[in-house]
Amino acid sequence: MGTIKLRKWDSAEHLKTEEDMVLYLEACMEEAGDDAAFIAKALGNIARAKGMTQLAQETGLGRESLYKALSGEGNPSFGTILKVMHALGIKLHPEKIARA
Repeated sequence: MGTIKLRKWDSAEHLKTEEDMVLYLEACMEEAGDDAAFIAKALGNIARAKGMTQLAQETGLGRESLYKALSGEGNPSFGTILKVMHALGIKLHPEKIARA
């Protein structure tokens, strides 16, 4: 019987359109709760799908710095997050949370 080769799931491979990217980020933000690293990682996946080199040029940040900051293990500043979101064409939309 043949050997089955498995590879790690990569969300970036499935983010083909801007709508995919926005819906993915919305879902991740809902799932993340207070986990900022989860959101940074989601932005990293979107950035890789769009092209990290292009994003680095648009933000003025180094490509390697972006990889680290958006890895889920980095600790990007809010300014970095805003630059990345702007370069990706994504806005934050404040919304009141319904509390019981």
